[in-house]
Amino acid sequence: MRLPVRVDAVLVQALIAAALSFAHLHDLAAAAGQDGWKAWAYPVSVDLLLVAAWRRLRSGGSKAAGWCWFLVALIASLGANVATAGLLDLGAVPAWLCILVAGWPAVAFLGGTLLAHGPTVEPEADSAPVPDPPAVEAAAELAPLPATPVPPALVAHARKVADEHRARTGTPIDTPTLRARLGVPLPLAEAIATQLAFTQEYFSTCARPRSAPSSAQPS
Repeated sequence: MRLPVRVDAVLVQALIAAALSFAHLHDLAAAAGQDGWKAWAYPVSVDLLLVAAWRRLRSGGSKAAGWCWFLVALIASLGANVATAGLLDLGAVPAWLCILVAGWPAVAFLGGTLLAHGPTVEPEADSAPVPDPPAVEAAAELAPLPATPVPPALVAHARKVADEHRARTGTPIDTPTLRARLGVPLPLAEAIATQLAFTQEYFSTCARPRSAPSSAQPS
């Protein structure tokens, strides 16, 4: 029968290591004079400092502070494991070790505070330039408008009106007069005037006589 939950060997190993380290820290604290609930609080303090330092290393903040307090907590945990391995007489703990154990709560509180409230590095924003909306709107306003379509029949009628005006007054017809004669909106009148001017210039260029090439007179 298969278990509904997959057992991870790494997780089991981590639980065993944490239990043994927790017991070693408790035994060392109790041997150093921290009896009762205080002996159980020391392993929790060391493990929490390890977790806080590891989170700082993973968050991308100050690497120096993270590594510093991670090593402090790791040395405290390893020191307790080594001390309880038979190298230290737990019945006669040296005075310097009792001082270190008694001063550990202040060190752990300082490290936890600095790790929790220290400056963190904000993620860098995307460096791609973002176009300014007013600039885009200004560019759109400055863009040339499409030409107004003019029916060919209206252009032919306008040409007759322009020829009649030139024959009567001797001057080319202007846009306001053309607009008034045709009864069309101003944009359409401007487009018609532009086409009439272009056509007149084209036919004037075609009708201009070409100068014959000069031939050398015989001597």
